[in-house]
Amino acid sequence: MHTKFTILFICVLSFINLKAQEIHKRSLGLMGSNFDITVVAQNKTIAQAYIDTAVSEIYRIEKLISSWKPESQTSAINRNAGIKPVKVDKELFDLIKRSKAISQLTDGAFDISFLAVEHLFSFDGRETTLPKKEVITASVRNIGYQNIILDEKQQTVFLKQKGMRIGFGAIGKGYLADKTKALLMSKGVKAGIINASGDMNTWGTQPDGSAWKVAITNPMDKTKNFGLFDLNRQAVVTSGNYEKFFTVDGQRYAHIIDPRTGMPTKGIISATVFAPKAELADALATSMFVMGEEVGINLINQLPDVEAIIVKDDGTLVLSNKIKINSK
Repeated sequence: MHTKFTILFICVLSFINLKAQEIHKRSLGLMGSNFDITVVAQNKTIAQAYIDTAVSEIYRIEKLISSWKPESQTSAINRNAGIKPVKVDKELFDLIKRSKAISQLTDGAFDISFLAVEHLFSFDGRETTLPKKEVITASVRNIGYQNIILDEKQQTVFLKQKGMRIGFGAIGKGYLADKTKALLMSKGVKAGIINASGDMNTWGTQPDGSAWKVAITNPMDKTKNFGLFDLNRQAVVTSGNYEKFFTVDGQRYAHIIDPRTGMPTKGIISATVFAPKAELADALATSMFVMGEEVGINLINQLPDVEAIIVKDDGTLVLSNKIKINSK
């Protein structure tokens, strides 16, 4: 009888503790983007301490992977392109290694060395002409994940050609979301959301036990959405060309560049990818623009636990096998 009472008492305490959990959120600007960090905690003081920890982690990673901070290891790699290998932290080495693997998976549609052509476009709406073909061709010669040489033993990275540059604009925020989530989980945070400007990773549930949910906005009409989706320890990333683009001769060009041609992509207005990791979802969402809807969805359908929604520039949808939504 005493044992049963003790078990019952512990269960009641656990229930009370669960009900005491609250959702706490902080929005802030980091890395030139909007971040929302949400945690479930017993009170505001505890939650804010956890969020402070998350912010510190984001700053730490930014110092490592930023291509525009001169003191970062990534900038050191770029400065030494065609000159010498650069020894880097294992964390950065492994990120570059995984990036190359995604490049192989997507046949070069994803390539962190795309930065060699990024300077040719501003995507601020003022562009009225495309760069000259010969200028683009010259810059494309400096793109190629095959020329990112990794030395496992020495833990060095070498860009074979002068003029090469790497950047993590198409994978970095997803990586940040994954790393920040992992850190908070290790600190005992039972549930939360890391939203790195649309690159989201979730864990746990809301205090009432329900799943976190995300609405996929209709880029043709932002007052509407394509559906509400449960996120069960899942990441979701949406890439779109409806905010950064330019139009030349009636053709809309997205800010996402095809690393194989050096040209901005066209034909797709947004791509949403669900995956176990935000890093992978981020890279694949970008790749969809380059690969096109048919090839892109075919790839997604071959990957376990990965799904996608593509919105073409005429407003029609292309869905992977397990996505079921009402497009009206």
